[in-house]
Amino acid sequence: MTLTRRFPAEWEPVEAVLLAWPHENTDWQPLLHYVRECYSQIIEAVSKRAKVIIIGPEKPEDRYISKGTVKENISFIQLPTNDTWTRDYGPVSMLDSAGSRILMDYKFNGWGLKFASDCDNLASSRMHSMGVLKGELINRLGFVLEGGSVESDGKGTILTSSNCLLSPNRNGDKNRAQIEEQLKADLNAHKILWIENGELEGDDTDGHIDTLARLLPDDTIVYVSCDRVEDSHYESLKAMENELKSMTSVDEKPFRLIGLPLPEPMYDPEDGSRLPATYANFLLLNGAVLLPVYGQALDAVAVDVMKKALPDYEIVPIDCSALVRQHGSLHCATMQIPKER
Repeated sequence: MTLTRRFPAEWEPVEAVLLAWPHENTDWQPLLHYVRECYSQIIEAVSKRAKVIIIGPEKPEDRYISKGTVKENISFIQLPTNDTWTRDYGPVSMLDSAGSRILMDYKFNGWGLKFASDCDNLASSRMHSMGVLKGELINRLGFVLEGGSVESDGKGTILTSSNCLLSPNRNGDKNRAQIEEQLKADLNAHKILWIENGELEGDDTDGHIDTLARLLPDDTIVYVSCDRVEDSHYESLKAMENELKSMTSVDEKPFRLIGLPLPEPMYDPEDGSRLPATYANFLLLNGAVLLPVYGQALDAVAVDVMKKALPDYEIVPIDCSALVRQHGSLHCATMQIPKER
């Protein structure tokens, strides 16, 4: 089927990656240096492969721009921000049949009214009006949708989770059928695959799909797998695995499934709560996988799994132990802007 408008897959060519610099008026304040060191690693890795657009009320200090960073690929845009999770308030990018970019500007309401979002919700329209983001901007501020809640195979399939999209504090006036209708109309999707299980403890997003299962080329899905019977996630992740086994691609073929280990439990040193560490929160970027790791033995296993899943890709591990302290990881902190054709 010929698509007049298409939601590209993340493995397609990327022009730029959007990030927001952590500042002292965010929840990062007690961990500011720690998390900025992490962002420094991400910026360096991205700059070698694409342009980097950094937004925020203050630009990164020179000490956070490492020697390996391709400085000419970095631009800073001064904008007010509530937080750093650009995956969820940056534009969801489409490509039309001519290869031109279309920027879908959805409403961001702090993951179901959990956190302040007034500045973040305006970031996409502000960047577009400033000429930072090129392409047609389509106002969809009447519908709440976060980038981390939807995965695309570029062929009309959307993978998502019901815990998030059916949350009453997002689009409580719409049922599943109405939300499917909206996704199909906006993103030109032909098939919506819903995950009903698998939410991680400590996850503020109500089970974003990018923490659980990710679409890859050749009808492949990598997903969080847990074989530790004693782990509190064991049953829900096994149920998710069984769901994935029953799903088929847009061509009605079973997916190739590859399990990523669930990291060993990580806990907040302040209140002892479990943190939602996941290796599934990686970024695909122009032939590379920027893979979050957490300073544990399972990091090497996750690297090997991604090599198996994407043998032609460069695997770039980045320590995201800081990011998970605020219940997110690498994919959550980035939003890719696809290249126009």
